[in-house]
Amino acid sequence: MFDEILFHSSFLQQVDTRVRMACAILLTLCLSPLHDLYACCSALTLGALLLVLARPRWRRILHRIATINTFVLFLWCVTPITMPGTELARLGMFSISAEGVRLALLVSIKVNAIAAIFLALVCSMSTSDAGHALGRLRCPQKLVFLFLFMARFVYVIAQEWRILFAAAKLRGFSPRTNRHSYGTLASLLGLLLVRSHARAKHVYKNILLRGFSGHFRSINAFHTRPSDICFALVMILFAAGILAVEFFGVEHA
Repeated sequence: MFDEILFHSSFLQQVDTRVRMACAILLTLCLSPLHDLYACCSALTLGALLLVLARPRWRRILHRIATINTFVLFLWCVTPITMPGTELARLGMFSISAEGVRLALLVSIKVNAIAAIFLALVCSMSTSDAGHALGRLRCPQKLVFLFLFMARFVYVIAQEWRILFAAAKLRGFSPRTNRHSYGTLASLLGLLLVRSHARAKHVYKNILLRGFSGHFRSINAFHTRPSDICFALVMILFAAGILAVEFFGVEHA
């Protein structure tokens, strides 16, 4: 999720981590309840602008955006034919409603806008910096711990699963849609859960031996500069402009 390799060096990466995280959260909270298409398009324009300023490696970024839109595609397959309203077209026995198409378009624009904003502002920072920024923004400490440990050990657990599955295949296991395969997979998942619990206890003892007192300390110091404040003010102005379009936009005229 958080991968600095996705981006070339840019001025956005020089903005204070707390400011970037706070701006991403603020913009997401402003974008989520939008119902006006013009406001959503304004938000998508802002997200695209931030993504360009972040100087990403476009092939990898577009791959991630395409993955997100795979789920949006299912929405387009269902919403236009299940939402009642004015008939726009007819596809066999299914009636495509204008309201359903509008809702699918609205969700698609908002999803891509939020994804672009988070990719530009949040995913360009390291996982540890993101966790410490959440802590400095007064997020619940337990949630911050959960986020940091999950980001660190999800790959370890995935590696454990690959080892268990490879061991099962070496013993002749071939997954199929039958009772034996389901039972074997359930046993592997149970064994993975046991191993994860044992590793968690081992990690907890290790961090206690290293002086853990309930707080993580970052080696990166956070310093808010005048340029960071200016960036935050610009993002607040953009958010206010998007909300103004929502309440006083063309669709309400």
